[in-house]
Amino acid sequence: MEPNKEKPKSLAKQMEEELNQAYLREKGERRNASREEELTVFKSKKKFTKIQSIVLLTITLFFSTGGGFALGHFHFWNSAEMKRVNEQLEYYQERVRINPSNLEDRIVLGYTHYLKGNNNHAVNEFKFVLQQDDQYYDAYYNLGLVYLEEKKYYEALSMFNKTVEIAPRDFKGHVQKGIAYRHLNMYEEAISSLIEATKLAPANADIIYQIGLVAEEQGDYENAIEIYKNALQYDPLFTYALDGLERLEKMNVKVGE
Repeated sequence: MEPNKEKPKSLAKQMEEELNQAYLREKGERRNASREEELTVFKSKKKFTKIQSIVLLTITLFFSTGGGFALGHFHFWNSAEMKRVNEQLEYYQERVRINPSNLEDRIVLGYTHYLKGNNNHAVNEFKFVLQQDDQYYDAYYNLGLVYLEEKKYYEALSMFNKTVEIAPRDFKGHVQKGIAYRHLNMYEEAISSLIEATKLAPANADIIYQIGLVAEEQGDYENAIEIYKNALQYDPLFTYALDGLERLEKMNVKVGE
């Protein structure tokens, strides 16, 4: 008689256990990076100059849309937002003209080109930075974003592998690797990278949603529904998880008919 074999854990169950363990490890230690950077700006002076306003705009754009872009979503700019992006572009073009060796300014300039859809200009700025410093995390990361948008998934994966090599404790690189792997239909690798991201950033609804997408693309709709529901426990208004849940519940109704 064969010994009893332990039933394999479902993806949803595995993810839940990883999240619980990660939350216990990270509880009380995480800091909100966007809040810290905003506080740095606010503490510097009580009144904003034009330069400070644009710097704050940069921070706001990076964290309010960067997170979305980073996790595979897209933001459509309205006219007022695009006006601010254009102002930021002009500002950093002038800064780079005055001081071409300032790599941080070139990163922001490249990212602003990316926001406007000027991918070739963005790539040129990021590659220039890497020619000066081949360990510059932000250059690899933003290059990866451009390549993802252009559906150059192997190139994107190469960039995000570098980000993880440079900063293994930064969850964003792991998330991006997971997204790139998913687009390449390398689902086991995608799940592994995304689970690693949850260990570094527990209770992040975006990351959980990305794991759900992997399950959905594999046709594992039951697990995907559970995972989307899990994401909504952390953010009940998370639109992408709500949409995914509605989409799959409708599909299940059709399958069951």
